[in-house]
Amino acid sequence: MKKFAFILLFTSFLLPAAAQLPLNLGLKGGFTSSKLSTDLSQYSEESISNFHAGAFARVNIGRIYVQPEAYFSSKGGDLEENGMINSFDLKTVDVPVLLGLNLLKKGPIALRANAGPVFSFVTKKELNSDVFDKDKLEDNFLAWQYGVGVDVMMFTLDVRMENGSGDLYSGPDLKSKSFVISLGFKIL
Repeated sequence: MKKFAFILLFTSFLLPAAAQLPLNLGLKGGFTSSKLSTDLSQYSEESISNFHAGAFARVNIGRIYVQPEAYFSSKGGDLEENGMINSFDLKTVDVPVLLGLNLLKKGPIALRANAGPVFSFVTKKELNSDVFDKDKLEDNFLAWQYGVGVDVMMFTLDVRMENGSGDLYSGPDLKSKSFVISLGFKIL
């Protein structure tokens, strides 16, 4: 118990100093709701729930910041046609590079907005379909993320949308869309 109290006291002295650093490093993870959109009118799009986990760095330059991230993500979606479901489950390593703006800072609380490209590298492809071919799924694709976040002391909460800009499939136009909520913890 004494060790815990000492660590808590020591950490409380470091937190204000860490909040002022021009560089923050941390871990993050959270919920992802993704779906696939297609230009084929006979399919209806169904979203699926997944997760993501990884790390981030934030370089603060006044009110502006650059935040590269790398995280393991699970995404995909279902395309339904006449009761037949085509399920796509992709495991990816996502690398967003976000440009952000600190909108409001009040004591240990900061509100921010960010946007930027996301480079996704597919590590595992699972496809349950009689119509689509797994070999035609691309190994990487580009998307754009945009959203808002809040920092409370060393914790971060981000809410973002992700829209694919590159085709995910060779053949019919197939793009990934995601809604991402993540909770992070600044180590530095």
